[in-house]
Amino acid sequence: MRRRSAPWGALAILTGSVLFAVNGTVAKIAMQSGLSPERLVELRCLGSAVLLVAVALIVNPRALRASGKELAVLALLGVVGVALVQWCYLVAISRLPVGLALLLEYTAPLLVALWARFVLREQVRARVWWALAACLAGLALVAQVGDGITLDGLGIAAGLGAAVALAAYYLLGERLMTRREPLTTHAWSMTFAALLWVVLQPLWTFPRGVLTQDAPLAGPLADVRAPMWLLVLGIVVLGTAVPYLLFLVGIRRLGAARAGLLGMSEPVAASAVAWVVLGEAMTAVQLIGAAVVLAGIGLAETSRRRSGDPVDVAQVNPAATTAP
Repeated sequence: MRRRSAPWGALAILTGSVLFAVNGTVAKIAMQSGLSPERLVELRCLGSAVLLVAVALIVNPRALRASGKELAVLALLGVVGVALVQWCYLVAISRLPVGLALLLEYTAPLLVALWARFVLREQVRARVWWALAACLAGLALVAQVGDGITLDGLGIAAGLGAAVALAAYYLLGERLMTRREPLTTHAWSMTFAALLWVVLQPLWTFPRGVLTQDAPLAGPLADVRAPMWLLVLGIVVLGTAVPYLLFLVGIRRLGAARAGLLGMSEPVAASAVAWVVLGEAMTAVQLIGAAVVLAGIGLAETSRRRSGDPVDVAQVNPAATTAP
């Protein structure tokens, strides 16, 4: 079943990565126009939670039911896998170049592979390690690590914290996908993330007038101004609700390890979007790095077992090792 649906899972992850990449540029425009990163994350989570719960109530309200154990895992997914990832990433980019912050965050697939190999005792082909090495090396070139960068201890810690939290998102998502479907899982996780941010930043303290002001766009649309609320709406729907849902679909069909590897295409796509829209041109070295990342992803995709290969229990029945 998983083998037949693998192409759709890969398409879901890659589409979600592109949407996340575009969202990064839109979010940067919104923040440059006066919306703070913390408030933007709060609006992302809260808006997505309201939208997803409403859709779930219309499409399949019974699927929203969850046992006590499931609620605990869903809360962990929302707080760690969503809220903590976003917060750590914001701290990292406030102290480090964006490329380096993304490089640190996207060591998450390596952590997933290590967890699968040494904790879950799953068989991992040697080719996967070469693919991970290629992806990390390519991301280092895209991030231009070593090009006059002054390292900041707290920024490095935040970037690594984002990696751990993202790895937890992949693994917890895979665990939940053995018994739940993606839509309601996503709705619950965003609800718990939104609750955390609302507690930390009560809505009555939200600065008035921010959402009604106009924000100048960039690149080919530099002469156009859009209302802030429209940018936020796009960030909520196309930059948060849809791509996170696509990632859960991909995790369900591919598993955490392969989904994490494909997700490493996001920093490459983000650099390309910033190049086109914000004029942040990529150097020849960065283009080579992007090609290396894509080659690593292709290598990982060809490393899955063929139908005649021996398959371990975890691959046949993920619930054997990941059930709550």
